[in-house]
Amino acid sequence: MEYIIDNWALIVAVLALSAAFVLAAARFVRLPSAGQLEKVQNWLLLAVSEAERELGGGIGELKLRKVYDKFLGKFPWLAKVVPFKRFEGMVRKALAEMENMLAENKKAREYVEGPEEAEEKENALSV
Repeated sequence: MEYIIDNWALIVAVLALSAAFVLAAARFVRLPSAGQLEKVQNWLLLAVSEAERELGGGIGELKLRKVYDKFLGKFPWLAKVVPFKRFEGMVRKALAEMENMLAENKKAREYVEGPEEAEEKENALSV
């Protein structure tokens, strides 16, 4: 008992370091795997396409916020471990993929832009 009284500060420090290590290990284990991030990236492509369809062009920050709100609802556990800057990068990747898809796929262009606008762009490209 005398040992505990004499070394209480050291014991508390060891317990605190042990708790910090356990929390850090638990946080590392909860990090998303590459497969999970791939599924999220595919979902982001859909979310970005829907935001583009609903809101149109020229309001990127509003679309980003809309996609982020959907992300929080769909993946609340992941939103706690993925920083917003990384999420923003994932959205930019999904946007680039969506733009490539719209350039190559008429059906996708009709879904996002509407049939009339997609037809106008198709005619303008073929002239």
